[in-house]
Amino acid sequence: MKKTISILGSTGSIGKTTLNIIEKKNKIFSIYLLSANKNVNLISSQIKKYKPKIFIVNDFLSYTKIKKKFKNKKTKIFNTFENLKLKKSDITICAIPGIQGLEPTIHITKFSKKVLLANKESVICGWNLIKKNSLKNKTKIIPIDSEHFSIFKLLEKHKLKEIRKIYITASGGPFLKLSKKQLSKVTPKDALKHPKWKMGKKISVDSATLMNKMLELIEAQKLFNIPINKLEILIHPDSLVHAILELKNGLTKFIYHKTSMIIPLANAIFDDNVDINEFLNLKKEKEFKDLNFKKINTDIFPIFKIKNRLNEYPSTSVIINASNEILVDQFLYKNLPFLAINKIILAILKDRNYKNYAIKKPNNLKQINVVDKWARNTTLKKIKSYAF
Repeated sequence: MKKTISILGSTGSIGKTTLNIIEKKNKIFSIYLLSANKNVNLISSQIKKYKPKIFIVNDFLSYTKIKKKFKNKKTKIFNTFENLKLKKSDITICAIPGIQGLEPTIHITKFSKKVLLANKESVICGWNLIKKNSLKNKTKIIPIDSEHFSIFKLLEKHKLKEIRKIYITASGGPFLKLSKKQLSKVTPKDALKHPKWKMGKKISVDSATLMNKMLELIEAQKLFNIPINKLEILIHPDSLVHAILELKNGLTKFIYHKTSMIIPLANAIFDDNVDINEFLNLKKEKEFKDLNFKKINTDIFPIFKIKNRLNEYPSTSVIINASNEILVDQFLYKNLPFLAINKIILAILKDRNYKNYAIKKPNNLKQINVVDKWARNTTLKKIKSYAF
């Protein structure tokens, strides 16, 4: 009997990579549910090619177009997860970017035996809700970002009391060797030219600012219940080592793999029982000789200075995430310069109303959304009033 796969965010980078993996193993897997936002052409193509039982199109205008186009097909088209009675999938990949991925992730834990989580914002803003629902529904959660999948694997045989430090590596992005003066002139096009990874626009900009690593520190702390003082970041331009585990007994272990999301994804899907060469042509050059690691240069990555404030209050991480989403969006639309991203996040953390929202302990989606909305609105106001 085939295993059923569902993918939330099927038109994004992770979604398409997953579909490519499943396509080569179509005798083992069948596609049950796909979801996407508004890429009508790609949604249409995926319906024709993969024939999912259900396709959820979040954007209403796109939904109406798809619904009309496929009204007589076997794939059922919906606009929302709400009130849907779903069958339980064997595996669900959650890859909807941003805070909008949180509610579908919480919802899908009821209908999946195993959830592969690629949405760090969901963990950062609502891990307690995801964890509560996954425990209730006996759903296994596996992170599939390369860093957190590596930590997940490294911790399988070790307890917290054995750990001295866990290092998350950062490539340094496209601006690693630039001066502060040069950074003041970079464009969105420059920020999207990541030297190692092929990623979406938002995460590419986060990599350039190092905000992705700030968010990953929060994510690691929540996923693995690790104190922030045991987590560090190292610059590793080669992007071959993804996490390092330093033990109190003097041993240090790390996970090394090529810069392809196929590797953590395929290992999570197949429970490590996979020959990766079926999906990826691995070259055999000697790469271990270039394993270089550097400390963070705060002149190039000033955002690193907020590390000690990430856990300042229960909702600090929600505020930082929301503000950053707005700032990245505005930078991509050329409404503010690159270096303003860091400056405005620091301004948010100094805002006179910041503490009033940061101290709230969000216990449900409504409470998270209140804090998230304040951070977004305040960020937009700061952008309008900021002198660049």
